[in-house]
Amino acid sequence: MDFIEELDKTMNQIKYGWADAHGYTYPDLSRDFAKDYRLQSPDELLKTKYGVCWDQVELERKILAEAKIKASTYNIIHYSEDTNPKMRTHTFLLFSHNNKVYWYEHAWEKHAGTHVFNSTDEAIATIQKIFIKDELQNKCDKDYIVIYEYPTPKPHLTPSEFYKHCESSPKYLPNNQQ
Repeated sequence: MDFIEELDKTMNQIKYGWADAHGYTYPDLSRDFAKDYRLQSPDELLKTKYGVCWDQVELERKILAEAKIKASTYNIIHYSEDTNPKMRTHTFLLFSHNNKVYWYEHAWEKHAGTHVFNSTDEAIATIQKIFIKDELQNKCDKDYIVIYEYPTPKPHLTPSEFYKHCESSPKYLPNNQQ
């Protein structure tokens, strides 16, 4: 799959971090992230070379679209009063090719790579298990986890605008729950 090689080549230039509204880059999520972050367009991300998962999946989506591969993006969110911060989240991308579903991951470095599944349900169930284990240290109530499948957002959204964009999208439900 040549398009995966192209995707890897481009994404390996990107580091985890973020850019503020003025284009200054930060290698970690400082306290100013919630105030100063703006979602980058794929072209802006290619210039700054720093992006969180929200930025990175949009560049991945663009590269796959250029290869005529349709990708879907999801935001898994754990809402809780018991954690600090009050919300944990990760955005990820899935695409189908040759009757398989692929999870392409770059931002979540521990799980970076291309992961192959037989169905979207299997992929999302696996990602949810990993999210619960790694991000929530197995300390969560699954009733507080929601997964949204969201369309391409407009660039320059603030974090709260990005969440509103995701939360206005359909919740993902496995086929056995639809």
